[in-house]
Amino acid sequence: MPTLAVVNFNIVCATLGGFITLFGLVSYLFKEKFYLSEALISLVAGLIFSPRATNLIRPEEYALGDPETLETITLYFSRLVLGVQLVLAGVQLPSKYLKKEWKSLALLLGPGMTVMWLCTSLLIFALVPHISFLQALAVGACVTPTDPVLSNSIVKGKFADKNIPKELQKIIIAESGANDGLGYPFLFLPLYLIMHIGHGGLGQDNSASHAIGLWFGETWGYVILLSIVYGATVGWIAKELLHWAEERKYVDKESFLVFAITLALFIVGTVGMIGSDDVLACFIAGNVFTWDDWFRLETMDDSFQPTLDMLLNVTIFIWFGAVCPWNEFFHSPVISPARLFPLGILVLLFRRPPIVFAMHKHIHQIEEKRQAIYVGFFGPIGVSAIFYLYVSLEFLRQIKVDGEVRPDAKFLMEVMNVVVWFLCICSVVIHGISIPAGKLGVYLPRTISNVWSTDTREPEPFHVQEQSIESDQEPQQRSGTANTLPRLVHRIGRSIIRPDNVSSNINQSRESFQTPAPTPLGRRSLTATPAAQNSQDAIEIAPTSNSSLPNNVLQRTIRFPDEQTSAPAS
Repeated sequence: MPTLAVVNFNIVCATLGGFITLFGLVSYLFKEKFYLSEALISLVAGLIFSPRATNLIRPEEYALGDPETLETITLYFSRLVLGVQLVLAGVQLPSKYLKKEWKSLALLLGPGMTVMWLCTSLLIFALVPHISFLQALAVGACVTPTDPVLSNSIVKGKFADKNIPKELQKIIIAESGANDGLGYPFLFLPLYLIMHIGHGGLGQDNSASHAIGLWFGETWGYVILLSIVYGATVGWIAKELLHWAEERKYVDKESFLVFAITLALFIVGTVGMIGSDDVLACFIAGNVFTWDDWFRLETMDDSFQPTLDMLLNVTIFIWFGAVCPWNEFFHSPVISPARLFPLGILVLLFRRPPIVFAMHKHIHQIEEKRQAIYVGFFGPIGVSAIFYLYVSLEFLRQIKVDGEVRPDAKFLMEVMNVVVWFLCICSVVIHGISIPAGKLGVYLPRTISNVWSTDTREPEPFHVQEQSIESDQEPQQRSGTANTLPRLVHRIGRSIIRPDNVSSNINQSRESFQTPAPTPLGRRSLTATPAAQNSQDAIEIAPTSNSSLPNNVLQRTIRFPDEQTSAPAS
């Protein structure tokens, strides 16, 4: 007997499939007309589908009620999305881009990230109560990298094509891809210090030198340098193998197009197994993979990679909307809403814009001050921040005393869970509506001003006023009805508008207009200048018939104000 199978798998498939299908029907309208970010729309959808609303997506049930398992699922999901996105970001860049633009990238990744880290940490230290500066540095490091997933909304699409120069788009992509993997040194310096000297070094050796040694050896050596070497090696080998297979016609079109995606999955898995930086390795591999620009040019007109990119974006932000601790923003024991909301605004204002504006003269892709403001403002906080959040929580759980997480580490976990999530949500919302809000701010005052300035007494832009040319020798024509002006044919440019009941000899009118003939005494002839004769904007008022033309008017030419006039030929 048929029964209803309302299980989580069926519900998730129906919910995700239904939402993406319905969103696809109006996606162009929302993204290219209203300039709304698909990340923002997906985040709102995830909140609606979460247990706080319709309860269609139930993350806690998928994790079997274990919070740590739920965090692990979110961490791995974020790794997967970042790995694929960063390989695609590396593939999008032109040939040898990292080598050619190393100076601009060095400024953005060196002083730029350092100042972003310190400014964010100082704001957190000032607004979060009972937090130490080391702990604030750890929280600030999570939101220092800019997010490549959210950056796609400002470097792709109609708005980006119209308003953002191509070189500026490329440097934004390169920075957002590279700084995701380079967030590890900023994060693990305070984490190692907290572990070894925090809380009096309880449970550890209380040695700052040991912490610094681990930071240089493990973070810079094993995590950063190893991932760069590994990513470059795998990317180069993949490029050569694909060249070899394509030259011998061994690879079909489908496998060729999906090659970059499978490369990302391979790197995420292998680098994850050795415990290095899979995010940075994916970006380096993607750039080396298209070092000769061959693969990028071959797949430039293909829509498979953008389609997969869209599916990942929508899915990850629906998941974020479902797992985000929304209630903690208002009922957290570590920070009140009165401090949390100003923190979100101040971080977006002072985390990135000041340093980018200060360095923009040394970055040749940023040519104007308004471009510096734009690049500084659009440094979104997104998937990479959640990734580093759960990397930090996983590390802090290892700081234990007598089998329990040390009190300072436990407090930091609570602060990071609230602050990082809130800053991520703030960035998604603010950056998601900033473009339509900016458009509205430009067009709405202009529209209101045009409405208020409209006046019925305002003269028309162009007005033709008919006047009769009187002859001093025939004053008796003023009162005669038989000699009044006939109905005229108005000729604008090359089109003629003529009443149906009026006939005219147009060829004869043109000849009389272009070739002035001697006129009898008592008549005046107005001839057109050569410029007016050749102009399509000239307006000719020709009589309906040469036989019915009164003696005082032969023809008339009316010019626009910006045309030059000349005296009639004598």
